[in-house]
Amino acid sequence: MDLFVKASLAGSALLGLSALGRYISFQVESGHPSTYDLGPASDYPAGSSTPALGIPAFIIHNDQGFKALSLVCPHLGCTVNVTDEGFGCPCHGSRFLRDGSLRNGPASHPLTSLKVELNDDGHLILYMA
Repeated sequence: MDLFVKASLAGSALLGLSALGRYISFQVESGHPSTYDLGPASDYPAGSSTPALGIPAFIIHNDQGFKALSLVCPHLGCTVNVTDEGFGCPCHGSRFLRDGSLRNGPASHPLTSLKVELNDDGHLILYMA
């Protein structure tokens, strides 16, 4: 009987470790494209700050040109909201300034900058990381 109990406990431990391994190594499969045509650059006039419709990104057109920020919070992946001061995470309260820099956590990193460029047709192309 003692051997049966030990074997049952060992089997349970192996099953638990197996499940933990699958949980830790889980990778989310993205069904979203990695490149987006945002339309004509003229839709984003100088001095504008515009959320990209249907894409978790924010397009900024300033004196240096076009810049894009990911609206995915670097803390746990929630989508941040646009606020008067910049951006705020509704999940855990992280706050970011208008340039994406971190104002306060629990996030420990700024919002991710995304690559955006002008193509030959005059359209803005956004590259998601």
